[in-house]
Amino acid sequence: MTQLEDAAGSAGDVRDQRYTEGGRLRKKFYESELARLQDELAKLQRWIKSEGLKVVVVFEGRDAAGKGGVIKRIIERLNPRVCRVEALGTPTEREKTQWYFQRYVPYLPAAGEMVLFDRSWYNRAGVEKVMGFCTEHEYEEFLRSCPEFERMLVRSGIILIKYWFSVSDEEQERRFQARLTDPTRRWKLSDMDLESRRRWVEYSKAKDDMFAHTDIKQAPWWVVDADDKKKARLNCISHLLSMIPYEAMEHPPIELPPREDSFAYVRPPLADQTFVPAEY
Repeated sequence: MTQLEDAAGSAGDVRDQRYTEGGRLRKKFYESELARLQDELAKLQRWIKSEGLKVVVVFEGRDAAGKGGVIKRIIERLNPRVCRVEALGTPTEREKTQWYFQRYVPYLPAAGEMVLFDRSWYNRAGVEKVMGFCTEHEYEEFLRSCPEFERMLVRSGIILIKYWFSVSDEEQERRFQARLTDPTRRWKLSDMDLESRRRWVEYSKAKDDMFAHTDIKQAPWWVVDADDKKKARLNCISHLLSMIPYEAMEHPPIELPPREDSFAYVRPPLADQTFVPAEY
C-alpha cells in the first residue's frame, strides 16, 4: 500500500468514527466537539474582556432554521456580563417614529463585550418588507442606509459578523410539522411563522435583494447550511472563533479565604424553615 493510499484509508477511518452511514454526525463526536469549541469560546470571551474588544454577531435566516439553537450553544458556558443576547420585540409607538436604527444603538457593546443579535435591524429587509409593516420608501431607505450604518460601526472599532442560516423548504416543512405535535416546541410556531411558510417565494426574493445591497466588504454575509442542525452549530461556532484572533490567557491563581469562626453565632433551627417537598 502506498503512503497516499494509507493516508486515504486513515482519513476514511476517522470519517467513519465521526459520521453515521447516512452522513450524520455521531452523537459522541458531536458532544465532544461541541465541548471543545465551547472551551475555546470561553478563551475568546476572556480575550475580548482583556483586550476591550467590541463584538457584534448578527443571526438572521428562515424561520425554524436553527438560529436559536446555535445561540444557545454559544452562550451556554459564557459569562452573561461579557456575552449577552438581544432579541428585540415589536417596536413601540414611540420607537416607530425614531430613526430606524436608533432602537438598536443602545444595545451595541461597550469595550469588553460581545452582543449576539437574535434577529436585528434586518427585520426591515425581511419580515417588515414581506408583511407590509413598512412603506416602500422606508424599505428603500433601509437598503441605502444599512451599508453606511454598518461601515460606521466597523470604523468605530466594532467587530461586526453576520450569519444567514439557510434551510431548504423541505427541511423547514419537516421542522414545522414536528412543532405541531411537540407541546414543548409548539410555542415556536407563531402566526408569523405560519405566514412565512405561505410566503416562501416572497421571503426568498427579499433575502436575495437584501444580500445584493448589504453583502459589503467591511461586513460580508456568511451563509450557514442549516439543514443539519448539529453540523450547523459546529460550523458556525468554529467559524466565529476563526473570525477573531485570540490567545489563551492564564487564569490568575485564586486562594479561597478561610471562613470566619462561627462559635459566636447560633443559627436558628432548620425546622423553622419551609423546604420544597422532596419529590425526587
